[in-house]
Amino acid sequence: MNILAAIKREERKLEKQLGKLQKQLEGVRAAGKALGNSASRELSGIKKRVLSEAGRAKIAKAAKKRWAKVRAQEKKAMK
Repeated sequence: MNILAAIKREERKLEKQLGKLQKQLEGVRAAGKALGNSASRELSGIKKRVLSEAGRAKIAKAAKKRWAKVRAQEKKAMK
């Protein structure tokens, strides 16, 4: 009988937790409904950053210069 009573207690406890979670879910859904489409507008309003060809060329040139410096230091260390 003790096992049956323990199972019943556990069942009641889980039903209480289920009720709480359902209330939370309803609250979240209500908040989403209240916001409406504003959340989707925020995501679509973000514009992609564009870099010009000249800007990309400057970045590539600087990177090549940095790597050339690293390679030169490695050659010095090898000697």
